[in-house]
Amino acid sequence: MITSKIDAAVGTITLNHEAKRNALSHVLVGEVIEALAAFTRENVRCAVLRAAPGVKVWSAGHDVTELPLGGLDPLGWRDPLRQLIRELENFSAPVIAMIEGSVWGGACETVFACDIIIATPEATFAATPARHSVPYNVTGLLTFLNAAHIHIAKEMLFTAQPIAASRLERMGIINHVTPATEIEEFTYAMARQIVQNAPLSISVMKEQLRILAGAHTMSPHDFERIQGLRRVVYNSDDYSEGLHAFKEKRKPEFHGR
Repeated sequence: MITSKIDAAVGTITLNHEAKRNALSHVLVGEVIEALAAFTRENVRCAVLRAAPGVKVWSAGHDVTELPLGGLDPLGWRDPLRQLIRELENFSAPVIAMIEGSVWGGACETVFACDIIIATPEATFAATPARHSVPYNVTGLLTFLNAAHIHIAKEMLFTAQPIAASRLERMGIINHVTPATEIEEFTYAMARQIVQNAPLSISVMKEQLRILAGAHTMSPHDFERIQGLRRVVYNSDDYSEGLHAFKEKRKPEFHGR
């Protein structure tokens, strides 16, 4: 479901499952994680995460068909999306997300978990858990808050509507917007620039920044409160309705219960 290669210490992972719009299934995520592990063994100094050139959808996000039907946490510790985010954040070298096409749902978080984001002007980002009545978890929300101002994170999460790459670039969420005809050259020029610098220094700074970005104090009471709020959603009729509507390819009817 992916292809990977290494060229002069730059590793490339290409999402390659267009039949399911590169949905982040267990299998696809497992292949990405294996590629990252291989990059570590081969001392890759910069990685590029991309889809095939010219795709309409970079990734459709979490594979909704793999979510539990109800009563179970849909985004638990072992969920493939959660595993992928951890691996991207913990990968010792910088990861550049190169975006063509639209980015949906959990794929937004995947992109925001990368270190640098380069997109075409046509790229859009839509955070869609509310469209399916899926309760997001704490670490997922923190990824959004580390990438975007809280008002922008709220707009994305509450409306589930696409936001253009150009707008996200103006807000500093995306590093660069580059025409599709130039994005490969631009991205790999930056990757080669990174490779020329001291890898240990970059690796240490990346880890320091990861720790600092997650340094938010939370009391045990507040954590339990957040988990309890999430259970309200995944035990609800709306959660079941959202999943069934997606599988039946119809608009869900939510009633807030």
